[in-house]
Amino acid sequence: MKIKPFFSFAAFALAVMFAISCAAPVPEPEPEPETDPETETEPETDPTPPADTVKLVDLKGTVPVTENWVYTDRPAITIRVENPNKVAVKATAMMRITTDFKKELMTVEKEMEVPAEGTLDIPITTDEDLAPGFYKASCFVNKKSARRFFFGINPTEIVSEPDMLPDFNEFWDAAKAQLESIEMAPNLIEVTKKSSDKCKVYLVEFASVPDGPEGDSVIVRGYYLEPQDGKPHPVIMHFMGYDTPGTFVSCPGANGGDYAEFYLSHRGQYINRAPADKRGDGLDMDFTSEYGDWFAFNFGYRDGYYYRGAFMDCVQAVRFMATRPTSDMNNLFAEGASQGGALTYAVAALSDYTFAAIAPCVAFLGDYPDYFAIVDWPGNTAKDSWKKYVAAHPGLTDEDMYKFLSYFDTKNLATRITCPVIASSCLQDGTCPPHTNLAPYNNLKVTDKQIWFYPELQHQIPSEWPGRYMSFFKNHMK
Repeated sequence: MKIKPFFSFAAFALAVMFAISCAAPVPEPEPEPETDPETETEPETDPTPPADTVKLVDLKGTVPVTENWVYTDRPAITIRVENPNKVAVKATAMMRITTDFKKELMTVEKEMEVPAEGTLDIPITTDEDLAPGFYKASCFVNKKSARRFFFGINPTEIVSEPDMLPDFNEFWDAAKAQLESIEMAPNLIEVTKKSSDKCKVYLVEFASVPDGPEGDSVIVRGYYLEPQDGKPHPVIMHFMGYDTPGTFVSCPGANGGDYAEFYLSHRGQYINRAPADKRGDGLDMDFTSEYGDWFAFNFGYRDGYYYRGAFMDCVQAVRFMATRPTSDMNNLFAEGASQGGALTYAVAALSDYTFAAIAPCVAFLGDYPDYFAIVDWPGNTAKDSWKKYVAAHPGLTDEDMYKFLSYFDTKNLATRITCPVIASSCLQDGTCPPHTNLAPYNNLKVTDKQIWFYPELQHQIPSEWPGRYMSFFKNHMK
């Protein structure tokens, strides 16, 4: 192969081209066009830098109440997101749902863009219906907590099956028979500093059943408000919540003379354990209590348990009111909150007199098996007390504990109630959770009943509750 001539010609051509390029003159640069400083403008730019180049402030998430946080089938939660940034920001709204028994259920997410310096409501729900019950929602925005709260799904359809034993009614009939054998012997002491011309206020003492089938009767006390016009008046029974020893016990002042009222301090609580300087009645009388922790008193001993006696104290208080000439027993009402709500259910179930209506608020003592699984107290007290009882009675099980408690469960007592009921429940209540409030309510056989939910409240009496139940009472007067 001959390649030399080709190589010589290529080298020659390159040499010629190099010589020409070196000889060519360099052109002068063209002058830039002149500009008028009066009319010159800066090029248009976006003053807001891209979001990924800016340090963003965290979005703020809140969860407003919708539909009282009580829904049909599925929750309809709104997560409200505030964006303080000058750019639009994507928000991931997340809701984690657990049951009130602390079982993880599901997590729901939704992503939306929140406008710059704006607010966006992100609706969030589940893809499937939830069973009747109460649930905890933990809501987040971009993994930052927005709010945690409980909500309800068809709460009046929750099933808390009654679990009374065959001798349930026989047990309470025997307790009432024992009460009947006790001479009440009421003693009335006027609280003159609280009385008025229209209504006198009395500290009342009377005897109730002993703490067991035998023994000495127990003296219990209460404040009685008696109208002074000599005519019969509607009767309102007031029952108290779980007492805290050492606190001040207030004495009610006279009412306007329209109602005969009784504020009961059942055994060991309130007046019955308060010295004179811890009461508002001004009477120079000291009282003490030896019951200790009431829920634990005689725990396991069915015929001597604290609430057997306390329930009979309520029945005896109604019997006392029936002895007063100013009491219209055809218009008999009862109300109470927490422990007082449980006593309200109990007295309506056990009293000799038919109530016109009752108003239990955030009621205690409902559905013990579920109650103990949802919150710690009083389950921890019950289990500790049961261990002591079992030590003296070997062979008993937790199932036996629940059989014992079934006699004092408001869900079972509710089956005996025949009067109209207005009830209330606070959804964020960690003492008497809404599930336990619904247990007796859902087992009522009456059709004239209503329950009011307070979505943001905890274990407390709603400020509007007295006005609501009094309106209900007035609508049921005969």
